[in-house]
Amino acid sequence: MSRHAPLPLDDRTRRWALWSTGACLLPLLLQLPAQLAGGIAVSAIAIVALSWRRPMPSVPRLLIALALVALVLVLSRFSVGRDTGCALLAAMLAVKPAETFNLRDGRSLMGFALFAPFATFLLDQGPVSLALALIAVLLVLATLQRMAELESGDIRPIGPSQRLKGIGRLLAVGLPIALAAFWLFPRVASPMWGIPERAMARTGLSDRMSPGDWIDLMTDDTPALRVRFFGATPPTSQMYWRGPVLWDFDGRTWTQPRWRPGEARPQVESGGVRWDYEMEVEPTDGRQLVALDLPLGQPDGTHLDPDHVLQAFRPMVGISRWRLQSAPPERYEADLSAAVRRHALRLPEGFNPRTIALARQWRAEAGTGGDAVIVDRALTWIQREFAYTLETPLLGRNTVDEFLFDQKAGFCEHFSSSFVVLMRAAGIPARVVTGYAGGYRNPLGDYWLVRRSDAHAWAEVWLRGRGWVRVDPTAAVAPERIYDTLDSRAAAESGLQGVRSLYDVTDWMRRGWNELVVSFDAERQERLLSPLGVDRVDWRTLTALLVGAMTLGLLWMVWFSRRSDRERDPVLRAWHRLGRRYRRFGLERSPSEAASTWVSRVAVARPDLAAELGVLSQRFSDWRYADAQTGGRSARALVKALRAHRPPATSPGERR
Repeated sequence: MSRHAPLPLDDRTRRWALWSTGACLLPLLLQLPAQLAGGIAVSAIAIVALSWRRPMPSVPRLLIALALVALVLVLSRFSVGRDTGCALLAAMLAVKPAETFNLRDGRSLMGFALFAPFATFLLDQGPVSLALALIAVLLVLATLQRMAELESGDIRPIGPSQRLKGIGRLLAVGLPIALAAFWLFPRVASPMWGIPERAMARTGLSDRMSPGDWIDLMTDDTPALRVRFFGATPPTSQMYWRGPVLWDFDGRTWTQPRWRPGEARPQVESGGVRWDYEMEVEPTDGRQLVALDLPLGQPDGTHLDPDHVLQAFRPMVGISRWRLQSAPPERYEADLSAAVRRHALRLPEGFNPRTIALARQWRAEAGTGGDAVIVDRALTWIQREFAYTLETPLLGRNTVDEFLFDQKAGFCEHFSSSFVVLMRAAGIPARVVTGYAGGYRNPLGDYWLVRRSDAHAWAEVWLRGRGWVRVDPTAAVAPERIYDTLDSRAAAESGLQGVRSLYDVTDWMRRGWNELVVSFDAERQERLLSPLGVDRVDWRTLTALLVGAMTLGLLWMVWFSRRSDRERDPVLRAWHRLGRRYRRFGLERSPSEAASTWVSRVAVARPDLAAELGVLSQRFSDWRYADAQTGGRSARALVKALRAHRPPATSPGERR
């Protein structure tokens, strides 16, 4: 082999490298879409199998890499963003082991693999991602340690658990300083740089609605927001979380108007009930917020539009908290302007002729003052003849006609859209409101969880004397679908009790993690010492605390490092310390010197110490080579005697 040829990896070291790469890849794959993560995982396994004994030829390796890149781009719809970059990183890491057979490539693979767990934190900052990332980092460090031993030719014969334990001790050295920096390093109120929007972000509320668009959202049980009430809590049937209000309809799609007639916020008369609550909103990368119907004001950092819809000033790329108050309206825009009325009656021409004919028939039968009668008639018809289902065929050009007269089965998108079209055709101003409905109370933390699957769409109709009134046609068909919770499901099926309890615990832990770590910002840092009676902490105090914590952390590092290097056996440790006590006399025992030889040398220089030191030396030799009982009574007595021996500075003759 050439003098400068790369050192090949032995099979054991290469297995360590492959397992470490897989551990780094795992948390990142868990944050990618299932189809993409599955494709990358299968490709990684295939590459390892095909290149187990020899490097994979460059052509098939290139083809697999190109296929993975194409898969990423197609599933991301050729958008450049955070998710796309992370997915491409995972794809390239899956291909990299095909060419890892020497020490240089192994170290390159480990360095590349460490990017994967760090990239995971761009997508998720949860405790599971952190735990998996820490395990991956431990494995990578252990692999690098083994590679260093391979290069030196001195591979230690220790098991995986011992190797990982040693690496864990190294991480524990720097942990206090890392925690001090996280909690005490002065934070700015806003990030110094932006993170690009996600190309494959989780589904969330949109400013548009078309039949079938919400299928993914309705089947996503991940949390959307968590709510804690202060004081009274509304019943679940009144938990309508108001989001985008849709006015414009083109025959298939509902959208928010670019310009809302009447720029001033309409007058609202609220009842005597008020709800005071705090929302913890999961990241959406958007600015859309929801609030209980209707919010009484806007928290700092948000805008409340004329439709009483909240929007944040900045995209919510992380966990955010909002303190709000809401109250159900008794009269909401009781005086409707002509421009707003025209907007709320607008329908596209040439669509849904059967629906328009039915609405005109009902109007003729009800007369000019029968708006409430028409609303009740429509709800009665829907309750009697319609069904709720997520399995719906794709509708054609006249979506409302096909739903109302042919299909008669669908979910909230279909019911709300068709109901509003029917009302407008009958001359009743109406609009679609989207958001969430219901919620699930977690008894462990006494908070309410609203999931993405709780996304809902309902209608608002304008009635004389009352203004805008919420009407939910879906609730007329399937109220259990809207207000159903894990509580009610568990009551119906006793087998779900354990699942509910596990769900409660895991979500409560996630909420605690969000509060303690993920959403720890500048404002919360200022209130860090509030439990001790200090309302606000300025940057000078934080700096002083940081310096103090860093000093203690450095002292901890020194102490821990010295403790790790010391002799683990207490008898040997006490014996070595005894030898160091003779250093000031020039009589310290050398590491290779036998105990009896050392005692003889001490006896020549200090005869007064020979007798006691000889007894201790003999006891140590007997324990070491005859009756050693590590941790036993003889060991404890010997350690006590060795520690008690203190040679005086001068002999008795010199003192006289």
